[in-house]
Amino acid sequence: MKEGQFCFLHNPDIPDEEKRLVQARGGKGNVVKIEEGLPEIKINTADDVVSLLEDTANRVRSGELDIRIANTLAYIAGHLLKALEIADIKKKVESVERIILERKTK
Repeated sequence: MKEGQFCFLHNPDIPDEEKRLVQARGGKGNVVKIEEGLPEIKINTADDVVSLLEDTANRVRSGELDIRIANTLAYIAGHLLKALEIADIKKKVESVERIILERKTK
């Protein structure tokens, strides 16, 4: 604590309960408060994920979005890309199976 004689944990002006809560959460600076929610977006394609990441990067660069929220969005985006890729492969396999089945029945 910049101006004080004590660190946060030894400051007699801070109640013990608050100290315990802060320690349990990993520190006061570990809390992210979202003042205004981000607009909802639909993500159906890899291009949508690219748009999400572009928007996230721009918001971080402008100081509008906390880096921890951006990291979470990037993590989720990685899983979204994998899910979209799996769905695309599934469609292709089903298409190939349908063609093979049609050729067998002729």
